[in-house]
Amino acid sequence: MKTYTIKLLLFLIVPACLFSQKINNMASFRDLKSDAYFRFNYENDYFASSDKNYTQGYNFELVAPFLKKNPANKLFYIPKNTENKHGLSIEHIGFTPSNYKSPDIQLGDRPFASAIMLKSFVISTNIEKKYRGYSSFSLGIIGPGAFGKEMQVAIHEATGNAIPQGWSNQIKNDIVLNYEIGLEKQLFRFKNIFSLQSDTNLKLGTLFTNASLGLNATIGIINSPFSSSTNKHKFQLYFYSQPVFTIVGYDATLQGGLFNKKSPYTLSSSSLKRFTVQHNYGIVLKTRTLYFEYSRSAITREFDSGSSAKWGGIKIGFIF
Repeated sequence: MKTYTIKLLLFLIVPACLFSQKINNMASFRDLKSDAYFRFNYENDYFASSDKNYTQGYNFELVAPFLKKNPANKLFYIPKNTENKHGLSIEHIGFTPSNYKSPDIQLGDRPFASAIMLKSFVISTNIEKKYRGYSSFSLGIIGPGAFGKEMQVAIHEATGNAIPQGWSNQIKNDIVLNYEIGLEKQLFRFKNIFSLQSDTNLKLGTLFTNASLGLNATIGIINSPFSSSTNKHKFQLYFYSQPVFTIVGYDATLQGGLFNKKSPYTLSSSSLKRFTVQHNYGIVLKTRTLYFEYSRSAITREFDSGSSAKWGGIKIGFIF
């Protein structure tokens, strides 16, 4: 039993060659013990010395009691006997092929694509049964209206990198309507040092349709995300690891919008990899009012002629 436990810890904690989703702000290891906070999430493949596939994403996240009155909350199932956090975020994601310097369509590679969304969400925690449910609804646009070209060009100009030339071939404007539901369950906990959770997630919509199953583990100085928000610790410092296995149904960043079929270049449904593996890991520092995180992620190839991808991110938040 002792040998098995050690192997399990190594599998979960050490960054492995395993490869969830972009900007997952609702995972339990990112919990803040408050019903009122703001957090900025930023991801870029620059952190992994790359410039292709998932190239950049950001998310401005607000959780506050007044958001209980958000009409979108009527879309969510909120279990009984739970502590609930209601939030709203603005999220932007961008993707490029490997040769972003060329103005030509990169046949066999992913298309240029970007999307921007307004996301309403609720996080529900059952303290007694040690589970955490979350739901979100995203409304937005994929295409030039998400200004992915303008953002990447401005960043490359500011950093002195080559200017992307292929955005004229990007996925055309289409609506984003996406619903997400997930559940985390604590499986094991050892004092305030180690915890292990299962994680299931389902996304349905015009941007992403997929289902995933994974685990996440934290080790260090931790406070249980399945305890009351009034149970605050002054200081936490821990590492987390999250392997996630996903079955892919639809991906508009590769296949184009669900309604607008006029994109100059997309990938066929048959070329998608229907099964992907992603590994997220990082370090989190928390005080009573502040949150800091550095993360890294890697994912197996998402289409037949593609390659695996890596990126990193930072997250900064504060409780008010």
